[in-house]
Amino acid sequence: MIPDETPALIEARGLTKSFGDFTAVDSVDFAVARGESFGFLGPNGAGKSSTMRMIGTVSPVSSGTLRILGSDPAADGPRIRSRLGVVPQQDNLDVELTVWENLYVYGRYFGIPGRVLRPKIAELLEFAQLADRARSKVEPLSGGMKRRLTIARSLINDPEILLLDEPTTGLDPQARHILWDRLYRLKHQGVTLVLTTHYMDEAEQLCDRLVVMDHGRIVAEGSPRQLIAEHCSREVAELRFGIDQNETMAEKVADLAGRVEVLADRLLLYVDDGERVLRLVHERGLQPVSGLVRRASLEDVFLTLTGRSLVD
Repeated sequence: MIPDETPALIEARGLTKSFGDFTAVDSVDFAVARGESFGFLGPNGAGKSSTMRMIGTVSPVSSGTLRILGSDPAADGPRIRSRLGVVPQQDNLDVELTVWENLYVYGRYFGIPGRVLRPKIAELLEFAQLADRARSKVEPLSGGMKRRLTIARSLINDPEILLLDEPTTGLDPQARHILWDRLYRLKHQGVTLVLTTHYMDEAEQLCDRLVVMDHGRIVAEGSPRQLIAEHCSREVAELRFGIDQNETMAEKVADLAGRVEVLADRLLLYVDDGERVLRLVHERGLQPVSGLVRRASLEDVFLTLTGRSLVD
């Protein structure tokens, strides 16, 4: 949790969201401080988007309490929304308008006068690296350009909190890194970021703190480094032995690691010295099809906590 002396911009206690007999978010507690980059990490169906919709005041709370900017969303939804920026999971741009027109129309929804809006749009297009596409229609833009435009649009009202639901899903690696750079710059400008993701590298890059969600519950909370240190070894040795051999081979290497996970296509050995373990595997006459050593990640944290990977 955030330090006691740090005021929370968002605070949830026992927050629950139900749809009939199905509980999508199951009594979760969390708090987000001003200027923080806070993440919800988990696979599809973990409850991340349902939580974000409640924070965005577009989905009512079933039970528990939620305070955003000190206010109750049930009573002060419009006022809260005026101070939020929202980047939905799917871009909902008007493809018939130009890039510039998308920002102008959205700004007018907030009642921003044209004389104020025009220079603001110029600044946002520069920030999003879209200044040269201002008069282009949206439809032919690349996925990365559309995503940057959606983020630029979300900043039109100078929000105190920016909500991003799976911000880089479907983007190629280069586009993801460009977007990460834009979000990193926003954080250093003082914007509070709240994001959902099922990409471990994205969470490690962007989040000061995060919660790991599974089946609607929070199973861990902390900084990426804290979570990895608490739940994993320093390194992971990945071994592939071929089809239907991993289960048998796991028994032969179990004593070499603090923990061994058997996945469909490989073994994960959680160790402090991966190269030494690979050498010992070969000294035992075992011949994996491939072997590599990597540092432990949030993917391993999730696997440790839930027994399944983020992409299950």
